[in-house]
Amino acid sequence: MSLPVAILAGGLGTRLGGLTQSMPKAMAPVNGKPFIAHQLRLLARNGITRVVLCLSYLAEQVREYVGDGAQFGLGVQYALDGPRLLGTAGAVANALPLLGPEFFVLYGDSYLPCDYGAVEHAFRSSGKLALMTVYRNEGRFDTSNVELDSGRILAYDKKQRTPRMQHIDYGLGAFNARAFDGSGGDGAHDLAELYRDLLQRGELAAFEVPQRFYEIGSPQGLHELSEHLAQRS
Repeated sequence: MSLPVAILAGGLGTRLGGLTQSMPKAMAPVNGKPFIAHQLRLLARNGITRVVLCLSYLAEQVREYVGDGAQFGLGVQYALDGPRLLGTAGAVANALPLLGPEFFVLYGDSYLPCDYGAVEHAFRSSGKLALMTVYRNEGRFDTSNVELDSGRILAYDKKQRTPRMQHIDYGLGAFNARAFDGSGGDGAHDLAELYRDLLQRGELAAFEVPQRFYEIGSPQGLHELSEHLAQRS
């Protein structure tokens, strides 16, 4: 049975400029369809059956389009941030009642064509509270932020990067709900901080993904994903 997926789709999408002034980033058009349609169909093709969309900015547009998820072959539920800024980890903590004891987390602007079943197997086999997927990026598609050695993460930092960081956080995480203990209180909690805390505690496994990632956080990313999807069709 596949893990459910929490999609963090509450961001403002400021790097996309005027495109997201009147729509959430998840609804940005890619090859004639909202991005969220491509993302959900990719998950369904990988055996995912249940998704929880964590929404905030212009959430109703996403809810009206996606509905219960049946058109994508999925069951979709919703967790709304509300008036208080929760941060990425806080948004997941807010969705825990819908997610259950173990689940995937991915960002609402990421298109990740990887083997989700293999990632789930690696997570369950690790016995750890969380698993981070990583990609040998070498500074190509974004700034690398992970130092990996023999399948183990030695360092992860989005701000203080070193030349030894040749990998990047791919964007798909697997978690035990207990990893989010303390992330649902006052103030915003960031997923990157949670990853670093789990790494320090020896509770973060790694899975290296060979396929590159795509994202729609920037106009360049939108263009690259559009070309990738056009080649697939």
